[in-house]
Amino acid sequence: MEPSKLLIALFVFQVFFPCHMSIQAAPENSDLFREYIGAEFNNVKLTDVPIYSNVGFHFILSFAIDYDSTSGSPSPTNEKFNVFWDSDNLSPSHVSSIKSTHSNVKVALSIGGDSVGDSYAYFDPSSVDSWVSNAYHLDGIDIDYEHFNADPDTFTECIGKLVKTLKDNGVISFASIAPFDDDDVQSHYKALWQSYGDLIDYVNFQFYAYDQGTTVSQFISYFNTQSSNYNGGKVLASFISDGSGGLTPENGFFTACSRLKSENKLHGIFVWSADDSKRNGFRYEKQSQALLAISH
Repeated sequence: MEPSKLLIALFVFQVFFPCHMSIQAAPENSDLFREYIGAEFNNVKLTDVPIYSNVGFHFILSFAIDYDSTSGSPSPTNEKFNVFWDSDNLSPSHVSSIKSTHSNVKVALSIGGDSVGDSYAYFDPSSVDSWVSNAYHLDGIDIDYEHFNADPDTFTECIGKLVKTLKDNGVISFASIAPFDDDDVQSHYKALWQSYGDLIDYVNFQFYAYDQGTTVSQFISYFNTQSSNYNGGKVLASFISDGSGGLTPENGFFTACSRLKSENKLHGIFVWSADDSKRNGFRYEKQSQALLAISH
């Protein structure tokens, strides 16, 4: 599918993605559930996913990427973002409809991702200022760059200025980052956190990037380590729907989450991804939300 341009005026975004200027402090435990959707073109719809009314619910459209693939060989566009998710099933009208039906639902765009076609999607700006001005057309964002042709300082200033600009202009009400345990990835995101952590609301740490067969005790150890790396941040627990890595629901993910909840550390749960979960009827999305909704 040829990607469509993500060049929508701010007032149009505010119609489809209403924002809230203030972010209220949340308790240590949170009822937040987040799910990535659309990257695998499995015809999954927002209305397919069960949404519990007594949790906070974020859909994360995946991905908007500053690449152009129309020429056959994907190439960077210096932050003129194109849609690389299933826009036939996840259009602005679909977003508007789900938000009008469920008052607890918010929607973000994830920028970056792992790949474009058969190639890696690199963070590769020509300059900090041009990157920020061109990326300005986005609404609520999740930062998920995983490959870099720029040093941590450049990444920090580009992403930090982007988030600050969007928040200062009232375009977004939250921002998140999605690192995982890789030296290069961590060097970029930890630098960003050190300089702009006060503007980042959630850390969608990819715990499913750890080895398949992760145990409950290992997961808790990993969680504590990453909470230290992103000190003061709301680090969310996570699993991958296809069971290909990390601690799976079948092997104790919810046991680990219950333990974190008992320690007042369960800041939320996110899932990669609705596209894969469709196959099992969103069984674990339901279980996640049921756990998050329990008050302690």
